[in-house]
Amino acid sequence: MAAVPPVVWYLAIAVAALCSAGVCYALARPGGRWGRHLRSRFVLGVPWGTLVVAALVLLFYLVPQDGLTHWFQPLVIPYRAWSYFYPLGILSAGFAHSGPGHLVGNLLGTFTFGVLAEYAWSHFPTARGSQSFRSLREDPRARIAAFVAVTLFAGVFMGAFSLGPVIGFSGVVFAYAGFAIVRYPVGTIGILLAGDLLGLVYRALRSPTSTATPGPSFSSPFWAEIAIQGHAIGFFLGVLLGALVVARRRQGASPALVWAAALLFAVDRGLWAVYTYGEGGSFVLYRAGGVALLFLIAALVASGAGATARDLISSIDLSRREAALGLLLSVLVALSAVAVPYNLLAIADGGSGFEDDTGVEAGDYTVYYAEDAPDRFVTAFDVPGVQTSNVTVSGAIVVSEQRNIWWETVSERRLAFDGTRRVVLGGPTYRQTVVVNRTGWSAVGGPTTYRVRLRVAGEPWQFAHRSDPARAGPTVAGRNVSIHPLPGRADDPNAFAVNVTRDGERLGRAPIPANGTRVEVGGLRVIRENRGLYVARDGTRVQVARRENYN
Repeated sequence: MAAVPPVVWYLAIAVAALCSAGVCYALARPGGRWGRHLRSRFVLGVPWGTLVVAALVLLFYLVPQDGLTHWFQPLVIPYRAWSYFYPLGILSAGFAHSGPGHLVGNLLGTFTFGVLAEYAWSHFPTARGSQSFRSLREDPRARIAAFVAVTLFAGVFMGAFSLGPVIGFSGVVFAYAGFAIVRYPVGTIGILLAGDLLGLVYRALRSPTSTATPGPSFSSPFWAEIAIQGHAIGFFLGVLLGALVVARRRQGASPALVWAAALLFAVDRGLWAVYTYGEGGSFVLYRAGGVALLFLIAALVASGAGATARDLISSIDLSRREAALGLLLSVLVALSAVAVPYNLLAIADGGSGFEDDTGVEAGDYTVYYAEDAPDRFVTAFDVPGVQTSNVTVSGAIVVSEQRNIWWETVSERRLAFDGTRRVVLGGPTYRQTVVVNRTGWSAVGGPTTYRVRLRVAGEPWQFAHRSDPARAGPTVAGRNVSIHPLPGRADDPNAFAVNVTRDGERLGRAPIPANGTRVEVGGLRVIRENRGLYVARDGTRVQVARRENYN
């Protein structure tokens, strides 16, 4: 069956969407009400603040992250919030993105939750008797600027108080949602569903059809990809700001609706995914505890949104509203404080942990390859009740003492699957790529042995790592065959030797022959045919190894 051209699917989506919208318009007959509502809150009915914010986020991806020339491979590492000793990362992490999918997802969130938050804020004063342009507080231009300024503050706040070297605008999107929930809980849930629809449309346009086949996965569990602490502080920051605005304007929504909306939003956006690192690169999910937290979150949000000015306790001068707002502020401070010890770590004080001559330098970065290396970000300190002392990583590791970076960028399993990976490094003024390459042989009935080498693109290779030899299961004439990776010789990806032994005594050793050739080693004839390696003697021929095949 011939494949349908993508343009046909694009037209099908466009026509179906327009027809559906037309039916909705004909049935609802808004008669301009929607436009009047928008113009009552937005200058010319346009959410200018949201548009400016989205443009700034996109511009950061295109220019500092070099997405304009490398759309699918932007600069990421220099713009993560590595620590307080690296101000560039703190200032930029809340606005940078790891790739186009990450960027588009957060822009969709901005155009949904951000618009509703800006509508709740309003370009025009909402108090009875107020007039636009009468004062700075009532000037639409100042109010738009305030919306943008608070958004930028929230982005920097995310970078400063998120746990770990996170990246992305999602924390601010959560702040938008928290702000909107307090004033328009039902609308926020509607926007949540609308965002899911927009995301589905985007994926349909990007991949009209797809074929799924079983295959290895090298990503963490989906819940381990959620920056739950960063999302939570963004959400509570938005809720606190929203509660302050609602209290000032006295325009709150039903606490029951706020409670329900906060609970549904927290469920949908994974605020239940509380996890820690386990041993051997594993993750531990505390699902039950996370679900319990959901109900506490809903109660906190509803109390902050619906508390009144009545006294909490008659004997003290403290209103219910002040107590609720104080509790929200306390939660926000507590969530933010968790990140402070982590972000104060100075990884550079302890050095890279590797021999200097085993890595390649690219600008102020050095890339190493190591296996079972203690994770210097996770194990630098212990959290009470959480085991982190045995967390190790294996793969290509980027180190920069100047930027306080120690980070595994390519895992051992990922490299074993791909064979070659590229690590993009740089900063605002330069960009360099480090190539990580693996070659190996899998012994029949035995393990795999391999070599890893590194180089800065365009420069000579440098030897980085070799694994233990791999011994094949079959024996020929009482002889065992093993494959040994050779040290050094970075310019030769085929630097492996065949070792023949009998009863533990070496009978011979020689480099693996070139394709289509053979060599005599320890009384055996070693034959190379494409990716297969065979040994023969007295009419007996056995395959002993196969060269690794990469995707």
